[in-house]
Amino acid sequence: MAETLTFSLVSPERSLASGTATEVQIPGADGDLTAMAGHAPLITTLRPGVLSVKGPDGSDDYVVTGGFAEISAEGVTVLAERALHQKEMTQDVMNDWVKEAKEARDAATGDAADSAAKLLADMVAVGTHIGLDPNVANL
Repeated sequence: MAETLTFSLVSPERSLASGTATEVQIPGADGDLTAMAGHAPLITTLRPGVLSVKGPDGSDDYVVTGGFAEISAEGVTVLAERALHQKEMTQDVMNDWVKEAKEARDAATGDAADSAAKLLADMVAVGTHIGLDPNVANL
């Protein structure tokens, strides 16, 4: 049996998940990574994506828009700006999140414009990845 670690996912609205996991796949800002028991300590920022948790009882996927993940040998704690279980993600929610990202991109100036454009592209990509239409022609 694979070693387990503790896992916790919280957003400002609520605690979404807490328990044990064998691995947590994290959409890090500098690239995807997988945390498992014994992982070296690390704190990373998140980009919009799908956070996958595999454990003794199966696997779960959550859509996150950003935040931070703290990884240690014993556990993973994710503090997400926004997060929903993938089953809760609807086309209307995705449309709202993409609309907000587009508005942020349009309002951004200077170096922030590049970051806002990347945020929008990541939001569109995550929608496509989970089978929803990002509904934003001509980004």
